[in-house]
Order: sequence, then structure tokens, then C-alpha cells
Amino acid sequence: MITIRKSTEFGVQKIETLSDGAWVQLTDPSSLEMEQFNQELEIPKDFITYSLDLDERARIEKENGNLLIVLRVPQFQGESADIPYTTVPLGIVLSHKLIITVCKLDHEILQRLSKGIARGFDTHKPIRFLLHIFHAAADEYLLYLREINKSVDLLEDQLEQSLRNKEVLKLLKYQKSLTYFTTALKSNSRMMTHLQNSRLFDQHPEDQDLLDDVLTEIGQAIEMTEIASGILSQMMDAFASIISNNLNVVMKFLASITIILALPTLIASIYGMNIDLPLDSYPHAFGVTLGLSIAISGIVAIVFKKLGWL
Repeated sequence: MITIRKSTEFGVQKIETLSDGAWVQLTDPSSLEMEQFNQELEIPKDFITYSLDLDERARIEKENGNLLIVLRVPQFQGESADIPYTTVPLGIVLSHKLIITVCKLDHEILQRLSKGIARGFDTHKPIRFLLHIFHAAADEYLLYLREINKSVDLLEDQLEQSLRNKEVLKLLKYQKSLTYFTTALKSNSRMMTHLQNSRLFDQHPEDQDLLDDVLTEIGQAIEMTEIASGILSQMMDAFASIISNNLNVVMKFLASITIILALPTLIASIYGMNIDLPLDSYPHAFGVTLGLSIAISGIVAIVFKKLGWL
């Protein structure tokens, strides 16, 4: 799908034709759309295909006056997914007087920018546009990291009494998400540092300030991700032991109950044999035998209770 937008005095508006200062958004374009687009704008085809490759890393490439910047942005896939939070590539092409974004998904970051709610957002300013995307991506990482931490806290409460592997497997999913975040954030940081060294943002002092803010937030996100990943890894080891200990407690309880119930059965089995036994002729033999069974079971239960087995 191809969508063209442009900043006007009324905000960011959709337009039908290409014009200087427009933002062209390509969302999972078809082969025919890519071919028509390449012919009209003379954009290298690889710039489009690179951005649609889900395994593409963050990087920069220049060709024929066009600048491609591939950024890894976070994506929420749902709690039921194998990896709830992952990253996808977002390509930004600065071409002459146009800005082109390419993504496999209609990403939330682009949706927010298309509403023009970001302060100072203007499609006529490609460098500022680029910095707004960087800043929105950094904010998105921090938001998802906070959500992951909240989910892990809830799982921690459940794991304290758990005997199953379900909660540990959920922790493993979040561990995978944090691994993806760490890799993507470090790749983004290297790419942005390279852009900073290329002096692309030196034309306007406010652009350099905004880039510094973005790099600070990326650094904060990297630090938060590494801390959360380390804590989560230790938690998984600890809770695996807790689950094992909880299971041992249950097995010890069941073994104790089995022993207590086995004692009356043992006495009843002995008095059920067809041989001469004490109290054979006593009229209240059944009551005595029953009382003895209950007494012995009670004594054993008290002993087990003191030992902490019940």
C-alpha cells in the first residue's frame, strides 16, 4: 500500500500526487507497486527490499544521492505469541525533496506521526522528520520495557506457589524479547552514532540537541534492557528451584499421609488372619482394635507435624 502525506497549515494531510516536501509511506508494497514506484522516483530497488527483510539490521547506505537508513523498531505481537515483543526493520529514504518510509507493517510509530501530533513535525524538514522517528522509536522501546517489567512482576507472584512449568516458560518468552531488544538497540545506537559523526545534523543546532536526546534515551533503554535481562535470567534459575522445592513439599506431604493411612490397614490386615490372636474371645475386640489404630495414626501424625512433614 502506498500513502502520500504532506504537512500543510491544517496539519498533516493525505494527498493524491507526489510533490516536493511530501512523505511517501510504503506499507508491505506488492511487486507491481514497487516497480511503479521505482520507475517514477528512480529509487534503488534494493532500498525497498532491504527495508522489507525482517532480518535486516540497522544500517546506512548511500546511492545516487539517496540516503537509506534502516532502523529496528519494537513490535508487540500479543501475549500468546512465542515472542510477545520483537523488532522489525523500518526503512527511511531521504531522496531529493521527498521522504519515503518502508515497513512490512503499518507500524504504530508511523501511525502517530501521520496524525501530526509530534511537536515540530514537518514533512518539509527531512532531517527533523528522521529525528522524530528516532525519538518515537526510543520512547516505544522504553514503553514496552516497562510493560515487560510489569508482566514479569505478575508472573513472580504466581511462581511463588506454582508447581508447573507454565510460568517459567512465560518468563522464557520475555527473556527472548529482551534479547531481541538488546540486539536491536545496540545496532540502532551504532547507526545513530555513525550518522552523528557524518555531520548530517550539524545544519541546525536544535537537530543536534534532539539527536543527543535520542542517543540518551537509547542508552537508557539499553541499560534497562540489560538490567531486566540479567534479573530475569536469575529469576528463571531461582524459580526453577522453587518449583522443584514446592513439588518436594507436596510429595513429602503425600508420603506422610500414605504412611498414616497405612498403619490402620496394617493392624486390620493382622487381625484379619485366620489364626489365634489376642482378644479373640473379648466382646469389645473390634472397638479396642479400632481405637488402637486411631491412636497409633494420631501419634504418628503428631510426630510428622512436629518434623514439618505435614
